[in-house]
Amino acid sequence: MTADERRAQILAIAAQEFALGGLHGTSTETIARRAGITQAYVFRLFGSKKNLFIQVVRSAFEQLTGAMRDAAGQSTGLAALSAMGQTYDALLADRTALLLQLQGFAAASEPEVRDAVRESFAGMWELVAGTTGLDPVTVKTFLAFGMLLNNGAALEVREVDEPWAHGVRTRIQPGLFTHVTGETNR
Repeated sequence: MTADERRAQILAIAAQEFALGGLHGTSTETIARRAGITQAYVFRLFGSKKNLFIQVVRSAFEQLTGAMRDAAGQSTGLAALSAMGQTYDALLADRTALLLQLQGFAAASEPEVRDAVRESFAGMWELVAGTTGLDPVTVKTFLAFGMLLNNGAALEVREVDEPWAHGVRTRIQPGLFTHVTGETNR
């Protein structure tokens, strides 16, 4: 296995482990054992467990942001927002990427993690704002719904047959963002 292949293997294993255990609940020993290498080799490649965690969290955000960019294509305004939202909702099926995002927020008490998650979230904000050309209130509303979708996916509300879960699963209709962008909401 080449060094690049080994690095990719470790990152994939680390993503799975960190998604489930978070920064503090995951051991580099477990990651190394699953990769069939020594823990020292993990540290040689990544420097520290925190650096490895940051790398997989950034990667999860980058995959999400890249997919949203691709979905929007050349669209702008509400058409771009709708395409990004549909893609985002579909991507929540990737439980590892979803949980990595949430684990990143959960570990934000660590300054280096907080900085990395801030940068990643800023990248998402800038993508949505820059691509759509919409105002900050609309961008904030869109991302707020995204956080609700994250929580719903993490809680697997699709499997719950209760009124509150049905409410969380309610599809966002295009007219909502027309209302949000209207003057009456300013």
